[in-house]
Amino acid sequence: MYEILKHAHSGLRWIVLILLVVAIVTAWQNTSKKETYEPKEQRLALFTLIVSHLQLLLGLVLFFISPMVQFTSETMGNAVMRFFTVEHTTGMALAIALITIGYSRAKRQAPSAKGFKTLATFYALGLLLILISIPWPFRGLGAGWF
Repeated sequence: MYEILKHAHSGLRWIVLILLVVAIVTAWQNTSKKETYEPKEQRLALFTLIVSHLQLLLGLVLFFISPMVQFTSETMGNAVMRFFTVEHTTGMALAIALITIGYSRAKRQAPSAKGFKTLATFYALGLLLILISIPWPFRGLGAGWF
């Protein structure tokens, strides 16, 4: 069960990253065109929000069953355990919070053109935090590309 969830969480990261990039580019394009933000027409932003929350749920399940997450006196001394117990979890939770706040604020700004700028800014900040918090293979944390 753990391996299936781990691979699902790792594979879904690529979908989240692609959706975030596309949503950010689309929002910036609409900002430059001075389009008005209509939440009902912006399904990409909503779908990105939903998929990122699904990724968060998978991550939370893994947090409680993963052997990499341990609450012992040795956790902070071990770089891999510290990363998965503290750094990855905190960074990803903050990123999802930024994405959620961005979507909510943009929705409240409708039908103003400022909604796209808000969406792009918060989604970009969330994407940056996600990129920093992913256990990329070159970081030596025991994770692969998928």
